[in-house]
Amino acid sequence: MKIINIKKRTIVRFTIILIFLTIISTLTTSFAMQHYYNVAFSTGLVTASTLNVRSGPGTKYPVIAQVKKNEYIRIFAGIGNWYVVQVEGDYIGAVSQQYVKPIYPTSGGTSLGAGNSGSSSNVSTNNTNLTADELEVFNLINKQRTNNGLAELKIDSEVQNVARIKAQDMIDNNYFSHNSPIYGSPFDMLKSYKVSYKTAGENIAGNSSNTSAVNAWMNSSGHKANILNSSFNYTGVGVVNGSKYGKIYVQMFIGK
Repeated sequence: MKIINIKKRTIVRFTIILIFLTIISTLTTSFAMQHYYNVAFSTGLVTASTLNVRSGPGTKYPVIAQVKKNEYIRIFAGIGNWYVVQVEGDYIGAVSQQYVKPIYPTSGGTSLGAGNSGSSSNVSTNNTNLTADELEVFNLINKQRTNNGLAELKIDSEVQNVARIKAQDMIDNNYFSHNSPIYGSPFDMLKSYKVSYKTAGENIAGNSSNTSAVNAWMNSSGHKANILNSSFNYTGVGVVNGSKYGKIYVQMFIGK
């Protein structure tokens, strides 16, 4: 019996891995413009009362499982604004990033509440978790800063997550404003996601081109002031396709 059980467990593990690889392959093939990318965490906390796990990265895919609020899920990768996850019962599918709070590995640091100063361990040492659009915008912004004698911004992974959620929220709820009908102001939103900062700001744009979006910001005094604000040293950039403008851009800035 022991030999049989070991064999069964081995077959189950192999089957789960095979399913995961098949899903990744299917999703990246079906969504040529939405390549999967690595994320800086492997665990997420569900924030919605009930979260649907779908067979693909979009609401048109059927629901294969559901997860309740405050339950933890395992996260393998990101595809656009969706996570590829494994949930209880060994279901593997996709969930909207909007309803998942990343649980980042700790390194002995502590985070303080929004509006307070302090250091945190959520600063990305590389930008591999950015999409191609997000990385281009991030680099264009830093070029503007260095051209004006300012230090480059660094990606804060929690701010990055909030910026993506805000961009998707603008598309999902069909609005274009700093104030979200779901999350309130950018400062309310950062606070709800337990982001620590001394000062903060937000730029939003609707455009079909990354370069044009950044140029439009630089031609607007208020947006330009955020980009060239020496008090800001961390940022997050969310770029989501699907609006009447082509893409929605959200850049959040914080100073620690």
